[in-house]
Amino acid sequence: MDECIDRLQTALERVRPALATIGAWGDRLASVLHAGGRLLACGNGGSAAQAQHLTAELVGRFEKERRPFSAIPLHADTSSLTALVNDYRPDEVFARQVRAHGRRGDVLVCLSTSGSSPNVVAAARTARELGMITWALTGPAPNPLGLVCDDAIAVEAAGTATIQEVHLVLVHTLCSVLDQAAGRSGSDPFSCYFSG
Repeated sequence: MDECIDRLQTALERVRPALATIGAWGDRLASVLHAGGRLLACGNGGSAAQAQHLTAELVGRFEKERRPFSAIPLHADTSSLTALVNDYRPDEVFARQVRAHGRRGDVLVCLSTSGSSPNVVAAARTARELGMITWALTGPAPNPLGLVCDDAIAVEAAGTATIQEVHLVLVHTLCSVLDQAAGRSGSDPFSCYFSG
């Protein structure tokens, strides 16, 4: 049991330098959302669950009350998803939705523990073609998703579970920075996970 905690603690310490990136993402995302833009998010399996977790925090709220923001998890509309998988190549399932919902200046957040999921990589490529901002949370670098996005945070850990656990910490930290950028929180957004 201690090994799980030890692996997570090690991975969190390794990702600490990325806090500046999360801070920049949060500030940029706040600007996009306050200007009427939207966030799209995608992933597969556990990463899909975390993408939906992120969008739920934006449409609802994280810790502080604020207005709702436009955020869409691309895997959550099962009728569209199954139609797209049936009618197009599987790697087009997110890319076609990006074409439908994404606009220049919007943000796409891609989550993938491997960093090589073809449907997520295709979504990122499409978003960049449309002039969207593309960010990725991945496992160890280098990986195709990290290379195709505008910016990426790679979690250096061997196990999928540990990578996903760190991704959730980063998602929550991004939401906290967004709250702070929205002027609703004066606390340090990283203090709940990182000391010092």
